[in-house]
Amino acid sequence: MTSRKTVQTMKPATAAKKLGVYLEATPAEFQEGAVSRDELNALQADPPEWLRDLRRNGPHPRSVIAARLRVSISGLARAGITDALTSDQIEALKAENPDWLQRERATQVEARKEAARVRPDAPSQGHRRSS
Repeated sequence: MTSRKTVQTMKPATAAKKLGVYLEATPAEFQEGAVSRDELNALQADPPEWLRDLRRNGPHPRSVIAARLRVSISGLARAGITDALTSDQIEALKAENPDWLQRERATQVEARKEAARVRPDAPSQGHRRSS
């Protein structure tokens, strides 16, 4: 008996998230069709010019903005940043270093310290014995 290999596909929003790009900035053909696992792997291995440009210049999704500013996504929301930003806009925010950004960075540092304190051996907890 032979088994057929089914092609795994994902929604464009999922593929955009995995690629780290803002879906609305991708080409229409990317937004309109399902993306197979093989297509995603090909885009990651050899990104076309549009993907390289989006990663370099944006607009970027909130997860990328938060990472580049070293704050949480919630911190962006508290600051009222809900839209995608370009790399130039992110760099301008860094240069301006407004009060909210300083507060959110401090909050992020404290959250990471607390997480490390609470779970100093987190990677080794993967194998729990059940009784």
